[in-house]
Amino acid sequence: MKLLLDENLSDRIIPKILDFYPNSFHVKTLGLTNTDDLVIWEYAKINDFIIVSKDSDFHQRSLLYGYPPKFIYLRIGNSPTSKIVEILRNNFEIISNFGDSTLESILVLT
Repeated sequence: MKLLLDENLSDRIIPKILDFYPNSFHVKTLGLTNTDDLVIWEYAKINDFIIVSKDSDFHQRSLLYGYPPKFIYLRIGNSPTSKIVEILRNNFEIISNFGDSTLESILVLT
């Protein structure tokens, strides 16, 4: 399971979660910063990523189009990078089950 972190999340998260989510990337690493959400959506879809963001636009897109790609919506407000890392690591089992599910397209974590 690969995560694609949106630009509203720090790229410093990736090295701290790779042991749980190998082959995950930040949009910055892929040259997708300041890119339209549709481009990120299509990239995630083609490359089998789960998008992780605090952006409600992805939430709306997921409601309209379903998956792929799947979307993890972090409803956490302004939180330090350490908190986001903690959420992603502590919810590994939930995120894994979500990734394997054929019924769900959005996972909301708080």
